[in-house]
Amino acid sequence: MTENTQPAATQEISLYVKAPKVYPRETDGRFSRLRVLAGWVLLGLFYALPWINLNGTQIVLFDLPARQFHIFGLTFWPQDFVMLALLLAIAAMSLFFFTALAGRLWCGYACPQTVWTEVFLWMERTVEGPRNKRIKLDAAPWSLEKLRKKFTKQFLYITFSIWTGVTFVGFFTPIRELVPAMWSLEAGGWEMFWAAFYGFATYGNAGYLREQVCKYMCPYARFQSAMFDDDSLVISYDTARGEPRGGRKRNADKDALGLGDCIDCMGCVQVCPTGIDIRDGLQIECIACAACIDVCDEVMDKVGYPRGLIRYTTENALTGKPTRILRPRIFIYLLVLTGLSILFGLLLTGRAMVDVDVLRDRTALYRMAGPEIENPYQLKITNRTEAAIDLVVTVSGLDRLRVVSPAGIFQIEPGLVANRPLTLAAPLNRVGPGMHEVEVVLSNPETGEPIVREETRFYVPGR
Repeated sequence: MTENTQPAATQEISLYVKAPKVYPRETDGRFSRLRVLAGWVLLGLFYALPWINLNGTQIVLFDLPARQFHIFGLTFWPQDFVMLALLLAIAAMSLFFFTALAGRLWCGYACPQTVWTEVFLWMERTVEGPRNKRIKLDAAPWSLEKLRKKFTKQFLYITFSIWTGVTFVGFFTPIRELVPAMWSLEAGGWEMFWAAFYGFATYGNAGYLREQVCKYMCPYARFQSAMFDDDSLVISYDTARGEPRGGRKRNADKDALGLGDCIDCMGCVQVCPTGIDIRDGLQIECIACAACIDVCDEVMDKVGYPRGLIRYTTENALTGKPTRILRPRIFIYLLVLTGLSILFGLLLTGRAMVDVDVLRDRTALYRMAGPEIENPYQLKITNRTEAAIDLVVTVSGLDRLRVVSPAGIFQIEPGLVANRPLTLAAPLNRVGPGMHEVEVVLSNPETGEPIVREETRFYVPGR
């Protein structure tokens, strides 16, 4: 044992080791094709939806200044907050259900970090070549060729990131107005800020941080163990079949050599986007992209061994125990998810397209108008339809109570929240003191059919 003779004052201890860059190898297999298809669909929706209009309105637009959320022809308002809460509950329960059933499907196929990282990897492969060439290029000294490739890659990275940031803002500001305004530098400060912020986040997360986001920043990997059990489908290496691993010739007798099916080609490590070795067992870094399954099946086909050395399986199956994929927790998650979805559907189909709130005037509880007593209110009317509507106000619940204003027919424009002053009056000698329950009715003036009702109180002071 040798002693460190360096003076204590000059010793340096590094508590941080820089993570080596991961160079994922491209794969081709059923899971890789499924992942690419999912990426195309999700990216297509993200970049195309802001450009699609329905009835003159962007098909998906979160109009925060107007407090309107347009989603596939439906308009939601802040009053529909309970529906938003249900949507979040449905999303959370879906995550629990699919995780308990088949592991991190979200991470491997639908997470924005995974999808955008695949796009940046594709650009990197297109410019710099396959895995071995990228490793050599990074290790080589700077030259005109290296400078050209790095510049081209950065140009693609930055251009794609900027367009991603603009598209993101296009979900909150009509994109057909946003793009010309940004091109002419006439866009608002907040729009420019959020486009730059989201573009920079895309550039940093998908271009450089990549697997670091999944391993250290994303909390999902930390709490997924609470949703796993020994019957959850996860990607696993069959240790009993693969060990002891080792290289051999194509036609060698592995039994005579005392080897398992794993030829130790390191293909599963080379294709892993997070740089782990799946043969070390289930790890929180695994995002369940199944690239290791595709490359291992390809190798097994070449050496003439059965597929499935790395596969979707359960911990119980690997140890020879009975496996129950459909177990009580799956049915509980599915039952709760179905109930929440039905409730959301009922609220969505049953919500009133015209809504009214009767708000008492804060400046005066009542006022005297000759032999009558008046109560002032504010009508807050929400028109969720796509057409203007004509309304007339009537009132009931108190003898000889009448509507002073609004008198006659008035109109509410489509997609607006309108305020109208409401004044109710009653003869003072016909009503007793106290708070009286009354009903305000907004009706169709042509048919007389009530459209929406709201209860309020009419106040009469003590004499």
